[in-house]
Amino acid sequence: MATAFQDTAAIAPADGRARRSFGRLAAFAAAYTYALIVVGGIVRITGSGLGCGDDWPRCHGHWIPPMTFETGIEYTHRLLAAGIVLVVGAVLVRALQARAQRGFPGRGGLVRPALLAAGLLVLQVILGGATVLLRLPSAVTILHLGTAMALFATLLVAAIRAGALGGDGVLAGKAGGAARVKGMAFGGAVLAYLVVLMGALVANTQAPVGGAPSAAAFACQGFPLCNGSWLPRGGNGLVHIQLTHRILAYLLFLHVIGSAMVLRRRVAGGPVRAAGMTAVALVLAQVAVGAGLVLMTFPPFMRGLHLLLGAGVWGSLVVWTTLARAAARAEALPAG
Repeated sequence: MATAFQDTAAIAPADGRARRSFGRLAAFAAAYTYALIVVGGIVRITGSGLGCGDDWPRCHGHWIPPMTFETGIEYTHRLLAAGIVLVVGAVLVRALQARAQRGFPGRGGLVRPALLAAGLLVLQVILGGATVLLRLPSAVTILHLGTAMALFATLLVAAIRAGALGGDGVLAGKAGGAARVKGMAFGGAVLAYLVVLMGALVANTQAPVGGAPSAAAFACQGFPLCNGSWLPRGGNGLVHIQLTHRILAYLLFLHVIGSAMVLRRRVAGGPVRAAGMTAVALVLAQVAVGAGLVLMTFPPFMRGLHLLLGAGVWGSLVVWTTLARAAARAEALPAG
């Protein structure tokens, strides 16, 4: 993802109509991907990962199977996943159709993230099939989520390059001192991605097929301490998995608190500050939900909310990073 962020710093204005059309489509694709990530979490939480058995791409040997609760949830997820192929395909086609126009080809253009999104989608489809055919192995499931998050980020980058999600504000010079926070934004995005992957490891390590919380989730009792200690001794690898996830989450929390202070002091306003403060608010909400999740012994609705906010934190930090790097590049250009 670092390459996508680095290339983003060179946003070039494409021809207006094509750029705006592409931006709206890429933003829709990003929102669709976010929804699909959340639905995938619901599949896991409800124990519906094998709702179609170990059959793929068909479900229990049928294209339209007899429905049970678990089958209905898994089948809905598969239909939505089929839809993302069409949506990302449309993003790629739109970029290739306009590839000769200013702002579409080359470094910082719109064709590259569209191609990357298509490649990530192919990988995601393969991983989705492998997850089912191999009966939900934790390593493949975690990679499946990590790839989905990368696809989400790539589509956000594409949308911003086209002027959506605050990109037009950056092009209009409304960055307000963004060069001072681009490193901070990128650091937050890296931490958020690590937190997401470790959270997936916690959720899938010795997890029952029926959707109950994993053994790793129960390894640390209490919050913010783990089994009554900041650094519990003994135990097993499950404790260390959970503790590593918490430590990364605490580091992200401290990072965004510092970010909020810097944003208030050094960034006058505009889309970069708005994106940064949105990320701060989402991280604070996620910490509160994470604490409640543990103290309430992992009720399903809190587990779903935890995933929803986690993906939102990642997306908001990607948006902040992309806007900040692009704005810093714009600030460095000579006036006129």
